[in-house]
Amino acid sequence: MRILITNDDGIHSPGLDSLVDIARQLSDDVWVVAPEYDQSGVAHSLSLNDPLRLRRVGEQRFAVKGTPTDCVILGVRHVLDGNPPDLLLSGINRGHNLGEDVTYSGTVAGAIEGALLGVPAIALSQAYPPGYRDRVSYATAEAHGARVIADILEAGLPRGGLVNINFPNCGPDEVEGVRATRQGQRPQWQAQVEGRLDGRHNPYFWIVYGHEIGDPGPDTDLRAIADRCISVTPLKIDMTDHSMLDRLAGRWE
Repeated sequence: MRILITNDDGIHSPGLDSLVDIARQLSDDVWVVAPEYDQSGVAHSLSLNDPLRLRRVGEQRFAVKGTPTDCVILGVRHVLDGNPPDLLLSGINRGHNLGEDVTYSGTVAGAIEGALLGVPAIALSQAYPPGYRDRVSYATAEAHGARVIADILEAGLPRGGLVNINFPNCGPDEVEGVRATRQGQRPQWQAQVEGRLDGRHNPYFWIVYGHEIGDPGPDTDLRAIADRCISVTPLKIDMTDHSMLDRLAGRWE
């Protein structure tokens, strides 16, 4: 099995190295094409007006001055052209990608691009406690990642299939289980704007995003992580609201 790996935290991210170790438990044919720099929050953006620079940084390991989406396209259509991957893994992201995070996440977007190119794709993210951004432990993902990926593949991840895995903020032995979940949603007041003044007293702003989960449903990714469970959420690229589609179609037919 040929595995292509990308991420959004950049080619030097510890989470990327952890994912390579996980992938090598599943295959001896592992390739990495990841962003040169941190691309967190770029979502499914694509570079159309700037050239892409591809740099070999090791054996079967490349850095791209571009987004995760750019990396996957270059990986499948150029680096592995003629011998495409059997599986695309994206991550391990520094921090969870739960609920509406998937719409912003470059990690999930890398997996989405893999799915669009017809490659079964899995995004992986590791939760961490507040204040530990520079001290994230990937031990839980490293301990359970290969088994969970193997379980997903055994269950049947079709061509273009897409799954989002999140590992809870706890030690490997403290994980309470694995749950198949749906995408949850946090309270809508989470995003706030924080205003500041620079050295010349000109205003500038930061978007501040909260982490309160409210009271999510028991079958959601948010609840699973709060309960120290590994969350496995199958996603679809089709974003159509089919119930609304039926109501609109009935109005005009």
